[in-house]
Amino acid sequence: MRYSQNHKAETRRRILDEAARRFRRDGIDGTGLVPLMKALGMTHGGFYAHFASKEALVEASLEAAVEQARETWRDPPSPEGLRAFLASYLSPRHRDDPGAGCPLPSLCAELGLRGQPSATTDGLALNMAQRLEDCKLGPAVDDQGLVALAALVGALTLSRAVADPALSERILGAVQAALKPPLS
Repeated sequence: MRYSQNHKAETRRRILDEAARRFRRDGIDGTGLVPLMKALGMTHGGFYAHFASKEALVEASLEAAVEQARETWRDPPSPEGLRAFLASYLSPRHRDDPGAGCPLPSLCAELGLRGQPSATTDGLALNMAQRLEDCKLGPAVDDQGLVALAALVGALTLSRAVADPALSERILGAVQAALKPPLS
């Protein structure tokens, strides 16, 4: 059977997309290569035609997240756009669907605990922090963007970890209120 010239690139993209979703939803250690490839209708051995190792796949999924963040933040958002971003990031929908959301709340703790911090994660965090800094979110302090990013990631992580739904909502709402974008 002959495949199109783009077949390998398309297959790699499918593996990457599914893995990134599973890494965010189930964690790196909770994502097995056999179930991942089976979900895509492929064999485990076919994985190695696209990635040298699971670690290479993790790094590629983080690189894809950096590109998605750059695309999302191409231009500084308007105050209305920023409010919409905050409402979306700190929403029950984002909290309840980690597989479709930002990788930082799901993966940072795991990478740190594994003793495998990633320079790509640095790039994602710094990119987002710089954009948040440009937006003047939160209190005027040194490294305001890092403070805002830590508040966003921390709020989402904590809201996923508490048992009380009302407390989860309070966490999201409190951080959203604290990070009010400036009025224009």
